[in-house]
Amino acid sequence: MALDVLCEVKNCVYNENGQNCGADRIYVVSHKGDQAHNSEETDCKTFKPSNL
Repeated sequence: MALDVLCEVKNCVYNENGQNCGADRIYVVSHKGDQAHNSEETDCKTFKPSNL
C-alpha cells in the first residue's frame, strides 16, 4: 500500500498542505468498466469539495 498519496486538487477537503491526501481511504473508478488503460480513464471518487 502507498505510504503517501499526492493530490494537487486545492479545493478538496482532504488536501493537506497543498500536496497530500489525508483521506483514510481512496476510491478510484474506471470509466471503462473494471479496467483502465490510462489515467484519463479513471476518477477519484474520494474527492469532496471544500468551502474555500
